[in-house]
Amino acid sequence: MHVADYVWYITVGILLALLAFDVFVIGRRPHEPSTRESATAIAFYVGLAVVFGLGVWWFSGGQYAGEFFAGWLTEYSLSVDNLFIFLIIMSRFGVPRKYQQTALLVGIILALVFRGIFIAVGAAAINQFSWIFYIFGAFLVYTAIHLAKQGENDDEDFKENAVIRFAKRRLRATDEYNGVKLTVKKNGSRFVTPMAIVIIALGTTDLLFALDSIPAIYGLTQEPFLVFTANVFALMGLRQLYFLLGDLLRRLVYLSLGLSVVLAFIGVKLVLHAMHVNELPFINGGHHIEWAPEIPIWFSLGFIIVTLGITTILSLRKSRTMPPDTPADELEAPEPELHRKES
Repeated sequence: MHVADYVWYITVGILLALLAFDVFVIGRRPHEPSTRESATAIAFYVGLAVVFGLGVWWFSGGQYAGEFFAGWLTEYSLSVDNLFIFLIIMSRFGVPRKYQQTALLVGIILALVFRGIFIAVGAAAINQFSWIFYIFGAFLVYTAIHLAKQGENDDEDFKENAVIRFAKRRLRATDEYNGVKLTVKKNGSRFVTPMAIVIIALGTTDLLFALDSIPAIYGLTQEPFLVFTANVFALMGLRQLYFLLGDLLRRLVYLSLGLSVVLAFIGVKLVLHAMHVNELPFINGGHHIEWAPEIPIWFSLGFIIVTLGITTILSLRKSRTMPPDTPADELEAPEPELHRKES
């Protein structure tokens, strides 16, 4: 797939302009988006992704369009799974609803930065070392097994990582929020607010999720342009989706299981692809393994759609028998008791 430099510049420019509009215009005032505002934004971003995919089909053919849609659906599903962790973080740290929008904006921007870095690193690794597909495939299968062992999505799935624990232990923090400010001055000393700890939690979570998402997208397409755009479109509208779905995110109890199936499938697909493009001396006498099947993109796209569809249906069916949880607009936990280090 040949993408001229000016197409890259125009695409990146438009996507950055949309992001800037979302951050500096829509998100300039801390508030909880209404249902109408959220639904309109999600419809716009999803429609934009579909139009972009059709444009790829028109200019580059169905193969690349299928790769984009498969990559976008996979990354979007992984991003929705991220939202569940974001929901737990917001609840654990008692972030007021009107401030959650700002925290989510920062989290999404950090996700874009981390994914951009990993996309560049992944592209460079693929160009230099074709055997990297074996590592990507094995990592995805390992991740799939880990997700499957977790079973249903649950609040207990979230464990504070070392960076969060270090920040809570070492940073001088207040126990109360001061708007969306990250620091506050008290008694002549500078303290971080709980919002700063939340941003650290979201950022480190984004970093960990990027490790899963980038090998997954490279298992569906090796075109950097499609990898980049699929990731950006997958992150657009997540903030509004968070508020639109609210507590319904907790109802997608089988999402992790569905994603484990998808990631395992992509992992196997990557290993099969590696057998075609890489020559290892201890495999088939150092030659390509011609009998290893190449899974076509139309099959991959269909498999992803069917798997995620079945996952959603089964999740919603089970949610009918689950006891009702606290409504989304009441999901405000008590203010966190962060470690305070007095000077």
